[in-house]
Amino acid sequence: MANLQETQSYETSVEEFAQALTTARRMQHDWLTYGVDYVHFYVEDADSNWLESWGDDEILANKLLDAIKEFLVSSDDVAIRVRQNLGERSLFDLAVNLEVCWRIGEINDRLCLVRNLLAGEDNVDLNNGELLNLAESLVGKLAEFSE
Repeated sequence: MANLQETQSYETSVEEFAQALTTARRMQHDWLTYGVDYVHFYVEDADSNWLESWGDDEILANKLLDAIKEFLVSSDDVAIRVRQNLGERSLFDLAVNLEVCWRIGEINDRLCLVRNLLAGEDNVDLNNGELLNLAESLVGKLAEFSE
């Protein structure tokens, strides 16, 4: 059953990549055909100051990231266990990665993504029951924040 789920996940990833590649090729073709005016096909307000203000909304108005950061430094039992598990790794990096996982990850894959983040690059025993319990608790907390 797990192999079937992984296969479907890979198929979805390949389809998304193929779609992104097709879009990039179309943009490149339009650029070669129309020059810099191709931007007007893709951006409604190409003549405004969108480049100067790019990313301001994401940084300033990311309530989920703020909630995750506040939670990770709190005295909550789950937050304490997460900090103990992190060791020398950056709490801020974990918060950013958790927010990204939550935003772009599939609902069914979130537990796996969070578990992998907690395991870190060393990929300590991913089947560790304690790590899985911590990941489940953390996913529960993240679900509360995103409501």
